[in-house]
Amino acid sequence: AIVCARDGQIVWQDADTARLTMRDLTPQSIGRYLAAAGEVALSSVGAYQVEGCGIGLFAAIDGSHFTILGVPILPLLAFLRDKELIDT
Repeated sequence: AIVCARDGQIVWQDADTARLTMRDLTPQSIGRYLAAAGEVALSSVGAYQVEGCGIGLFAAIDGSHFTILGVPILPLLAFLRDKELIDT
């Protein structure tokens, strides 16, 4: 979810969800993943990063990649363009 506020008042908000379906994993495949990911696996909630080798842990993803990363960026950019705060 994301909220934009001005002078203490909410001027825009958006919430999005994404569904990630993990594939069937064996202890061996998890071990190979952890060896490939290294210490970065320990710095992420769930021990994966879909923007890296963690994508291989999933069978399907339904929803926005940016939502999974933490910010529904496309709706935010649309709001900012609509308010003429950005022009890209």
